[in-house]
Amino acid sequence: MTSDTNFDVIIIGAGAAGLLCAITAGARGRRVLLLDHADEAGKKILISGGGRCNFTNLYAAPENFISGNPHFCKSALARYTQHDFIALIDKHKIPWHEKTLGQLFCDGSAKAVVAMLLAECDAVGVDLRLNHRITDISRADRFRVTTDLGHGRGDFMADSVVLASGGLSIPKMGATGFAHHVAWKFDLKLSDIRPALVPLTFTGDDLALMQPLSGVSLDCTAAVGKNAFREAMLFTHRGLSGPAILQASSYWRDGADIALDMAPDLDAAAFLLDGKRDRPKVEARTILSEILPARLAAALAEIHLPPRPVGEMPDKALTALGTLINGWRLTPAGSEGYAKAEVTVGGIDTSALSSQTMEARDVPGLYAIGEAVDVTGWLGGYNFQWAWSSGYAAGEAA
Repeated sequence: MTSDTNFDVIIIGAGAAGLLCAITAGARGRRVLLLDHADEAGKKILISGGGRCNFTNLYAAPENFISGNPHFCKSALARYTQHDFIALIDKHKIPWHEKTLGQLFCDGSAKAVVAMLLAECDAVGVDLRLNHRITDISRADRFRVTTDLGHGRGDFMADSVVLASGGLSIPKMGATGFAHHVAWKFDLKLSDIRPALVPLTFTGDDLALMQPLSGVSLDCTAAVGKNAFREAMLFTHRGLSGPAILQASSYWRDGADIALDMAPDLDAAAFLLDGKRDRPKVEARTILSEILPARLAAALAEIHLPPRPVGEMPDKALTALGTLINGWRLTPAGSEGYAKAEVTVGGIDTSALSSQTMEARDVPGLYAIGEAVDVTGWLGGYNFQWAWSSGYAAGEAA
């Protein structure tokens, strides 16, 4: 076995989790091979945050993550925190800022984060090889990872293998179900898998209202069950998007309702009734436009109110519209799917893994980290923090 094919650890996937894992393992003196089928490392990092990389969140905590076991993420998040990653950013003198709600972004380009991670990999001797598509993983006394190079040149051996290949979201960036296939091969249980942080689509009368409003955005609280998020909402030609909707989508299941409060700071019914009393000759759309975008105000008035001055309208009709504004219940037809989803909910079931090390309980030496695992963060830097934290946990053990 030549030194070019024999390693202590093989990490599959040179994204956020894989890069941090490689750095951590390499710093322990492990001989690390980092493989990726893409032609560039950190592709999703480069496009994140509009190209500025929302690299973590100041308020990252276990309650910001979705999992079949909400306690699973606690150990990793505690051992490598947002402040640890900020310290790494500061070490490399990358300027950053808080945008909103604890979301931290680079002042410049996300390229600085990828360059930082690659520099750290170089410093600890990580062997990064791109354009390697893996065709098989087997295990006897050690793991054998076979790639498509052929003629035996693409076979690598290691004591440990780390699955850091992500989920199904954004296939145009090269996302595949590779980690899920490997889990199946080694009899690791998978949880239900679905797209998350994704725009929602509608049909029928709902879509007929939304399409002419495409491009209109507003402050909104979007809720699925007890999970409510107040951020911006955006009407699209296929339905609804924007941060509030993306957040709610992670909890949404087919057939379920979402509830929208489009005036979260006031009682819209009381506002309309006050308008009727104080300005009876004004059109309802004019009053509505004081709390909603003008195009949305006009559309709701046209659908739900008679074409008369507000003073001539029944209190019942104004109250009903106000109630709708504060609690519009809708049933999405679906979502934009993995093509537009920022992350994948679900993955390798946490019951199959150690929360301390991310190692498969029944397959010694096999680890899973990042989006491959059934831990999904909210929008706003949380998924990157899970990548850093889980990558560190596995890198300390593999």
